[in-house]
Amino acid sequence: MASLLTLRAGPAALAHLRAHGGLRAEHIDVVPGASGGAKWIGIAGLDRYLFGTLFAPPRTAPLHLIGSSIGSWRMACLAQRDPVAALARGHEAYIYRQRYTPKPDAREVSEVLTRALDYLLGEHGVEEILSHPTFRVHVITAESRGLAASPRRPVLATAMALAAAANMVSRRSLALQMRRTIFHTAGNVSPFLHLRDLPTVHRPLTADNLRAALLASGSIPMLMEGVRIPGAPGLHWDGGVTDYHLDLDYGPGPGLVLYAHFYDHVVPGWFDKSLPWRRAGAANFARTLLIAPSPAFVASLPGGRIPDRRDFFEHTEAERITRWQTILEASTALGEELHELIETGRLIDAIVPWT
Repeated sequence: MASLLTLRAGPAALAHLRAHGGLRAEHIDVVPGASGGAKWIGIAGLDRYLFGTLFAPPRTAPLHLIGSSIGSWRMACLAQRDPVAALARGHEAYIYRQRYTPKPDAREVSEVLTRALDYLLGEHGVEEILSHPTFRVHVITAESRGLAASPRRPVLATAMALAAAANMVSRRSLALQMRRTIFHTAGNVSPFLHLRDLPTVHRPLTADNLRAALLASGSIPMLMEGVRIPGAPGLHWDGGVTDYHLDLDYGPGPGLVLYAHFYDHVVPGWFDKSLPWRRAGAANFARTLLIAPSPAFVASLPGGRIPDRRDFFEHTEAERITRWQTILEASTALGEELHELIETGRLIDAIVPWT
């Protein structure tokens, strides 16, 4: 039977796994979560296994979680006291509670997703995330600059067009319109304090700003409203604008970066999606183990792809809900296969070197 998973490991990660006879949770020190909206439904089974089994207590060393957009919502689930229950709330809200009028405006989309986020967090999610004994959450947003700081739709559209055009020449040009902001609970031990590829600001994640930061991290320009975050200047937008799949310098840490992803490749920024030559190389992923659904698994899903935003336009509400629920259930097999690979010691044999 064809494998349901694709596994890629950088040279340092592969050497580590071989030296230690496989994957151990205590050897992982960073978990990234990419932007991708509904795509998280396609790897729900992986998340349930990782969040509910592999990372189950006890743990003493810090685990740094970093995400943009839906990736930050996934990390917010992981850092709650019962991460599997938080995931279930998030999936329910995303599948069943996203109901819109035929032509929703930005305010309606923001209001619907605000309620979905509140449901994901539950009554105690904020305090559980902030007080977690070992998990350190990092939420990426894009702070608006220049024309992108305008709440007026025509001006924002111009800013995005300029940003997209300039990005074709260099990703560094994004700094003219957006500045990466990382809200986090890691203080001065965050492994991302050294980032210099784009202008980056670090701010503490607090009870006053956590909800707003998570909402902003997923607020797609033009589709949603920008978010004002307490204690931070400007309007904030989807963190995927600057960091779509988190092509970050993860540093020379002693452990592994475990990256459960939608694809076997990494796209640096939101404007790079349509640029086939703009794919991340292996440089930032030397100590990363990437785990993604295999082409065989994806081909077996309804429509032959994992969910994405097109489903809102290509299907009726009932069809979308049915498809997403079917994929949610099918994804359980991903977690089961990963568990089997780890427990039998066959994980290393299934890995393709990331060179």
